[in-house]
Amino acid sequence: MQPLPIDPILPDLCATLRAHPSVVLEAPPGAGKTTRVPRALLDAGFAERGEILVLEPRRLAARLSARRVAEELGERVGETVGYTMRFEEAAGPATRIRFVTEGVLTRRLLVDHELRGVSAVVLDEFHERHLAGDVALALLRRLQRGARPDLRIVVMSATLDAGPIAAFLGGAPAQPAALAGAAEGLGAPAAPGPMAPIVRAEGRMFDVAIEHLPSARASAAALAGDRRAPAHWGDRTLESLVASSVKQLVDEGLDGDVLVFLPGSAEIRRSMEACAALARSADLLLLPLHGSLSTAEQDRAVRPAERRKIILSTNVAETSVTIDGVVAVIDSGLARVAAHAPWSGLPTLRVAPIARASAAQRAGRAGRTRPGRCLRLYTRGDLSSRPEHEAPEIRRLDLAETVLELCAAGVADLEGFGWLEAPPPAALTAAEALLVRLGALDERRRVTPTGRRMLRFPAHPRQARMIVEAERRGVADDGCALAALVAERDLGAPGGPREAHGRRGDARHSSDLLAALQAFEEAARARFAADRLRWLGVDPARALAVERTRKQLARLADPRRAAPPETAEAREVAQRIAILTGYPDRVGRLRRPANASGRSGREIVLAAGGTAALSEASAVDDVDLVVAVDIEERSEGRSARTVVRAASAIEADWLLDLFTDAIRDTTEATWSAAAERVEVVRRLSYDALVLDEARPALDAGGPLSRAAARELAAQARAKGWRAFAHGDALDRWLARVAFVRAHCPDAGLPDVGEGAVLTALAGLCEGRRSFAELRDADLSGAVHASLSPAQARALAELAPEAITLPGGRRARLEYTAGAPPSLASRLQDFFGMAEGPRVAGGRVPVVLHLCAPNQRPVQVTTDLSGFWARHYPAIAKELRRRYPKHAWPDDPAHAAPPSRAPLRKA
Repeated sequence: MQPLPIDPILPDLCATLRAHPSVVLEAPPGAGKTTRVPRALLDAGFAERGEILVLEPRRLAARLSARRVAEELGERVGETVGYTMRFEEAAGPATRIRFVTEGVLTRRLLVDHELRGVSAVVLDEFHERHLAGDVALALLRRLQRGARPDLRIVVMSATLDAGPIAAFLGGAPAQPAALAGAAEGLGAPAAPGPMAPIVRAEGRMFDVAIEHLPSARASAAALAGDRRAPAHWGDRTLESLVASSVKQLVDEGLDGDVLVFLPGSAEIRRSMEACAALARSADLLLLPLHGSLSTAEQDRAVRPAERRKIILSTNVAETSVTIDGVVAVIDSGLARVAAHAPWSGLPTLRVAPIARASAAQRAGRAGRTRPGRCLRLYTRGDLSSRPEHEAPEIRRLDLAETVLELCAAGVADLEGFGWLEAPPPAALTAAEALLVRLGALDERRRVTPTGRRMLRFPAHPRQARMIVEAERRGVADDGCALAALVAERDLGAPGGPREAHGRRGDARHSSDLLAALQAFEEAARARFAADRLRWLGVDPARALAVERTRKQLARLADPRRAAPPETAEAREVAQRIAILTGYPDRVGRLRRPANASGRSGREIVLAAGGTAALSEASAVDDVDLVVAVDIEERSEGRSARTVVRAASAIEADWLLDLFTDAIRDTTEATWSAAAERVEVVRRLSYDALVLDEARPALDAGGPLSRAAARELAAQARAKGWRAFAHGDALDRWLARVAFVRAHCPDAGLPDVGEGAVLTALAGLCEGRRSFAELRDADLSGAVHASLSPAQARALAELAPEAITLPGGRRARLEYTAGAPPSLASRLQDFFGMAEGPRVAGGRVPVVLHLCAPNQRPVQVTTDLSGFWARHYPAIAKELRRRYPKHAWPDDPAHAAPPSRAPLRKA
């Protein structure tokens, strides 16, 4: 067995682990910790009381590491050494070392809270800070301090500062600042308090000569990492950069293997095509390495070969997997980074520049056995601008699946749970809200029977909920296929499920997912023959990925939970209902609004608020309600828009049956400004989306009538009561009442002001719905009714509306707040009147406006007798000259007044 740098510290590691429940191991990449530490624990007797679990962040690493350890023991995988991962296992009763992917441990703890049969757990490559790894570590510490103090924990890290992890395992609360510093490579000190022991191994690393691109113009990051960048700069595509770099190494005398880091399988395929001619001429083996390959294909990439190899790999070879014979690395500087779609919550992978720590790890793969070289397809300045470490997944991934698992594991207080680094509170709240909506948790955050059934499926809760509903409706196999299609997102090439099914034409469908399911079923009938699938518009690799996931989910589903539908129509209804249950928060109404050019597109008004455009590739049309299954944000210049890539038609009745808590039945009185009337509307709503609307008749005296009256009164008040009074009669009446209250308080008149008028107006709104009806009502009469008959008579006596002058004319009195009442008429109308009139029982003289025949005042007075004696002679002399046809008696106080004089209108 070849010696490795980790070997000298293994005895110290085992001795420390016997004395302490937890140990943190720091060892550089390539030191051999992944394969040698589990073997050392086995040889030291740690597997006598149970298995040694080794958590790996990737499936490929788990499989290859198990094989390597088994080979060193001279056995086959599945005997002493095995592995377990999602949907795949190679282990048996004799297995003592079991490599598992991170989520497997969490799932196991759901079934066995005490993790019986396990004596030690090794968490490998913890510096990558995967969400599942963080959760696993927190659960293990919780278990170790409870029912399993005998459980041993080893956390292995290559680049992350071990101090905060040791403090966490030792019992000190995690310090966010320390964790942030470790994540950014700032070397923050460990949190104070007890710490788990740290064992460090010195790696044997040879010098690696590193070369960067001189210009950012044709860097891999510019080509693949910036959406706004063109697909290539001249002829410099990503694959051409890889090919020219391989040629450079060959021309300079390459005498070993080359490891090329690329973000994904598509980039690997294109780069292999670009390097094919060079490989033939230089007698090189071109070998891909990624998680989707078969075991045999992966073995070809990692095992020694007779010819020089060019291994084109994803970041799976960055850690855990060591390939002997590599003397040069070509680093694109890119990786597919785990994220989640904010609309669907499903996990996604986006191409992004790697962090500086990952760049160092990739370069180090060329210096394990001798000095090596690393060609970086990005500039030195680009590298210096990148963060030291990728942000931990707990800060950026959807937490719905994690929250459901923790609740099932008995964690009642998620915020108080012993996180290594607590997730953002908003992310926890959103995850809990979604799980309640899916029916996985109740309002008290307890796992429901539906939630426990969902946990059976290793899938996002949305997909699991679809399968559970499909089981209940007798279409379990369909539910598994639909969940697999959702996980793959795009079945067709290049445009996704719609284009895959759309090869037959532009036929519309009730559901994009069902259209994709139909295309997938055709692919299955063709036995996934690549040529046939391409003819159908289906990508063979994606179809096979869907088929693998479908089979794996189908093994866990129970098709006998309900009888299958008897007709094709009933089957489709069951399928679409199952889709709805996975996306109850994505319901919307499909409409066709006209745009600025007059053309109408398709838009979905979402029940959760806002709108989204339905993709032109979607087959869904001519339906009312839909559920948006796949939504993405698309950048358009400086703005962005939301586009629904896949939708499925639903019926309103399904919402009423399945999600009664989200249904609101309200009756509202709303105001129509255009019609000036109250519209009583009854609405049945799902969240903010109106499902049905009706205008019921008013129930006399009932709640609808009262609601309408309140709304009409509010609008009338805002309009102003004078809009409903005829002329100024009511204003004058109110002024007379105010006058009597001020000058004759003994009359006992009530305070009839604006408030009384508004009260009367509100009373008139009863049984009415419009301004027109209010105008026809008698507002003045309603206000007058506030006085008793005796009070009305007192008002008429103390503040008469008009006074009859000697000639028979009735002249109207004007009452103004803060001033005595007044009367205006021609001077001749007062002939025969020796004294001026008085009101308020004789207490207040009336101000007389004495006018000439042309109605212009010649005198204002309250002393008519004094006017006759002192001022009239001079005024009469002037008026005789100007109006000779009118009589101007010398003694007007006793003269006969003109007869039949009309009433002057003020």
